[in-house]
Amino acid sequence: MSDGNDGVVRLTLQLRLNDFDVLGHLNQAVYHELMEQGRIALLTTLAADSNRYVLAHVELDYRREVPAPTREVIVETSVESFGRSSVRLAQRVLRPDGELAAEGVSVLVGWDREARGSRPLGEEEKRSLAALAERAAATTS
Repeated sequence: MSDGNDGVVRLTLQLRLNDFDVLGHLNQAVYHELMEQGRIALLTTLAADSNRYVLAHVELDYRREVPAPTREVIVETSVESFGRSSVRLAQRVLRPDGELAAEGVSVLVGWDREARGSRPLGEEEKRSLAALAERAAATTS
């Protein structure tokens, strides 16, 4: 895993034989698992407990196939924005040759286990998210 100075958390993930479908490309459901690992890696980078968030929304656009027997992909995750209780993440799945395979957005909501509902983000969370978002925005402008 790498958290470059560009604010993007990059994670190289190994693919398994059963990740591919009968058409010979990465199964669509596997992309969601890969993106989940990217979200957890980003939260880990921020020293945040991933169990304090729930997934509220996912958008995913498939751009190029990942054919069998590709052995690994790179998942990039960055903070796009955040609000009172939610975090919007930009996510990309890249083939080993750097081609964009899929891209999308995930929205996480702070989760209160005891109340079984959303919780506002804490000030330290917001500071960490803002720092990562600023670095990502600075490299794209």
